[in-house]
Amino acid sequence: MDISTMRSYIRSVVDIDSSDIADDTLNRFLGEGYDKIVYSEKRWPFYEVSTTFSTVVDQKDYTLAAVGASVTNGLREIAALRTDNHVVSYVGRDSGDVVYPLDTNTTGDAWWWSFWADSVRLYPTPSAVYTVYVRGYQDPSAFGAGVADAAEPADLPAPFHILVATYGIARAYEQQEDPGMAAQYFALFEGELNNLKDRYVDMPAPQPIMLNSRTASRWRSQVILPNRMRYSWE
Repeated sequence: MDISTMRSYIRSVVDIDSSDIADDTLNRFLGEGYDKIVYSEKRWPFYEVSTTFSTVVDQKDYTLAAVGASVTNGLREIAALRTDNHVVSYVGRDSGDVVYPLDTNTTGDAWWWSFWADSVRLYPTPSAVYTVYVRGYQDPSAFGAGVADAAEPADLPAPFHILVATYGIARAYEQQEDPGMAAQYFALFEGELNNLKDRYVDMPAPQPIMLNSRTASRWRSQVILPNRMRYSWE
């Protein structure tokens, strides 16, 4: 559903025309709804992306922009890193800096990474150039004010398109000083958004379900990786 069709749908439901609410205002309402959907969940599967970057000898820090340089719209979040022969495990920046103090220059293959201020830090500092494989979530495309009439919220699967329009209906009723109908459509928007979250942000089918508060970490349960960082002298 393109943005022009959404505007027509809103006007037909609310029984208004362009003299009541201008196209630009409706576009901004629709952009608000789009943003509420996009930023309501960090791990929407339709934003999943894979990319790579290359290490630089004796460089430990890599900006998020550099890591996601080849990703359309750039990276928003990093989920996992690995090299050709091992997984690079995530640790908190404090833990990493305790084990690898800033006044040391331990180098080698990176086994750990932390993230702070939109920057990835590798531990130990890479001693060679090699490829790091990244899984993460890309930034969304822009939608709303300023887009062409034929523009669609292309990032979102089709079931979300009518939801963007539903939010626009709620805002149009609000602008027309009908708080009762606005509240009904806001509630409809929230309920359907929760339904779509249940559908799209679900546990992957291959993931084993763990009961009784037991760990759901496949890595730890199968003792594949060590359970602590390697110290700089090891």
